[in-house]
Amino acid sequence: MQRPPMEDFSLKETKPHLGGGKVTGDKLTSTYDLVEQMQYLYVRVVKAKDLPGKDVSGSCDPYVEVRLGNYKGTTRHFEKKSNPEWNQVFAFSKERIQASALEVSVKDKDVVKDDFIGRVVFDLNEIPKRVPPDSPLAPQWYRLEDRKSEKAKGELMLAVWMGTQADEAFPEAWHSDAATVSGADGLANIRSKVYLSPKLWYLRVNVIEAQDLQPSDKGRFPEVYVKAILGNQALRTRVSMSKSINPLWNEDLMFVAAEPFEEPLILSVEDRVAPNKDEVLGRCGIPLQYVDRRLDHKPVNTRWFNLEKHIIVEGEKKKDMKFASKIHMRICLEGGYHVLDESTHYSSDLRPTAKVLWKSSIGVLELGILNAQGLSPMKTKDGRATTDAYCVAKYGQKWVRTRTIIDSFSPKWNEQYTWEVYDPCTVVTIGVFDNCHLQGGDKGGRDSRIGKVRIRLSTLETDRVYTHSYPLLVLHPSGVKKMGEIHLAVRFTCSSLVNMMHLYSQPLLPKMHYIHPLTVSQLDNLRHQATHIVSMRLSRAEPPLRKEVVEYMLDVGSHMWSMRRSKANFFRIMGVMSGLIAVGKWFDQICNWKNPITTVLIHILFLILVMYPELILPTVFLYMFLIGVWYYRWRPRHPPHMDTRLSCADNSHPDELDEEFDTFPTSRPADIVRMRYDRLRSIAGRIQTVVGDLATQGERLQNLLSWRDPRATALFVIFCLISAVVLYVTPFQVVALLGGFYVLRHPRFRYKLPSVPINFFRRLPARTDCML
Repeated sequence: MQRPPMEDFSLKETKPHLGGGKVTGDKLTSTYDLVEQMQYLYVRVVKAKDLPGKDVSGSCDPYVEVRLGNYKGTTRHFEKKSNPEWNQVFAFSKERIQASALEVSVKDKDVVKDDFIGRVVFDLNEIPKRVPPDSPLAPQWYRLEDRKSEKAKGELMLAVWMGTQADEAFPEAWHSDAATVSGADGLANIRSKVYLSPKLWYLRVNVIEAQDLQPSDKGRFPEVYVKAILGNQALRTRVSMSKSINPLWNEDLMFVAAEPFEEPLILSVEDRVAPNKDEVLGRCGIPLQYVDRRLDHKPVNTRWFNLEKHIIVEGEKKKDMKFASKIHMRICLEGGYHVLDESTHYSSDLRPTAKVLWKSSIGVLELGILNAQGLSPMKTKDGRATTDAYCVAKYGQKWVRTRTIIDSFSPKWNEQYTWEVYDPCTVVTIGVFDNCHLQGGDKGGRDSRIGKVRIRLSTLETDRVYTHSYPLLVLHPSGVKKMGEIHLAVRFTCSSLVNMMHLYSQPLLPKMHYIHPLTVSQLDNLRHQATHIVSMRLSRAEPPLRKEVVEYMLDVGSHMWSMRRSKANFFRIMGVMSGLIAVGKWFDQICNWKNPITTVLIHILFLILVMYPELILPTVFLYMFLIGVWYYRWRPRHPPHMDTRLSCADNSHPDELDEEFDTFPTSRPADIVRMRYDRLRSIAGRIQTVVGDLATQGERLQNLLSWRDPRATALFVIFCLISAVVLYVTPFQVVALLGGFYVLRHPRFRYKLPSVPINFFRRLPARTDCML
């Protein structure tokens, strides 16, 4: 596989004409100042009156056709109505106008051929311009004309103006570049929309005990457990150790719940009467609307709930019972946690669920989605390759979706969005997708991913506009592929520098994550449930933000095993350790007098620090301060972007990539699975050896004083006694100087054999002899 040139994957700075050129330094001054202005011709068709009829009753089935050159848009038609109201807006891109006149015609719908009623013609040179914040242009009545430009019966109320994408009519308008899309569903699927994630809560169910259970078999000890179900989430406690009709558990079950609470919590107490047979001893349903909400670590009150043979949701009317089994529980909605629905490495929101616990915002994030270049063909339509691209951006609870640009490999969106920022150590994610749900599209189809960009806010300078072209990289089983480039403009504006600096001293997550921490397995399970709930809720919106889009943006499946990621993480660790390794090599050169002048200077510095130890810490911090000031000249001037070399995506073996894209459980043939298992065993064997070596060194340290080797421990104890006496009578500076000069001694006083302490340490016993 030939490696593509690295410059194709690089980040490029661009100089777009933002905000119509209204630029003051790095700051811009207009409403849509992070995008390029796009001119549109707007036509608002409001209503008509006094239209002539074709039948005896004098009514007609009118609709309006707006024609500009080769582009044509139509309103819906009304049956038997002479005074219809449409209130519909049409937008024609100025770049694609190839006519000098706009024609607005009123026609009568007919089965065979639509009848012409009248028209209004506008000269494009006479159309007024309007830019917000100007008030909307008031529509006017226009008398209809026939094809000979003579007056006809009927009038049409219109407003026609030239504007930009900042116009409030832009989002809901019919666009000329989507002229090939028909039907209400198709048009709804191409419009820009803003979505909000559902408000998520952690639901804690503390199952304490049950009383007066009534098993069918009175002659055996019941093996009782509790099963809890919330939507598609199901958890169960362990089997109670007190095998009686009054079992105890005191066990926590954690769920994710989303507002509005549509489904109750269903609890059932079950008895395991046989290996594959469980008997239900009682059930109860608890609506979450009545559950206590907890904002801190103080426990909520416990409650007893009646258990029924059939589910009766608490609060419903039910018949009186003289005797019922009961279950004792503490149930609460946790408002002090942040419900993790994203990978912790790319979180865009870290606030707790309860709004009363939110801190004030520290700034505003503004994102301008300009355009894309060189997108790859994603599908075939009418025998030719095409792409219908749209963007999705996610930060915090707010998702935005741009309009879909039909049949273009270089789409221009020029849409701008804003978010409030509560923490700078967060990430905004922008994804590009191909819309597969236009007219004639497969209803069960999936929107294809084109690429994704992540930008961490803490890496941006405040009040600076970043305009860059980001490569859209997607990993395929055949290797990494560049799907195009997306041009973005980003600005992070800080409203309070003091508050932002103060955040760097605060915990990353809300305090409940540290006071009552959740286990790693709990967090993994809860995150999986949270992403499922978010994707299901957003897929029910109109137009839907589809499940595959949400999962790609939230990095679902990123925790699965990948040989490529494992290698990348290993090289990252080596990169972190490279600084320490470099210092070790430099110190070895000092000790071996490779550069005598440097070694002499180190001797002098060492002598000063030993004689004046109070200078050690100030020297270290001053040195780091000078390094930081020196590196300021070469500080990064561009946001970080996805690095193919760091990700080991540019040189991965095809089989490793195929393994990464394999399903779970695997769907590959047995011989391939066997080969991969053997490879994994080989890698794990090396890791096992390294871990064993580390354990051996630790056990040797423990055995210095354990008398496992009586002679070695006796030697070490005697050495410690002599060292204590010597160090007591000898000043510390003298000991430090002698030790330092011994380490830095000249090579002619060195031997190639290992030193005495190393020889002694390597001879100490470890527990490797006891391993099978």
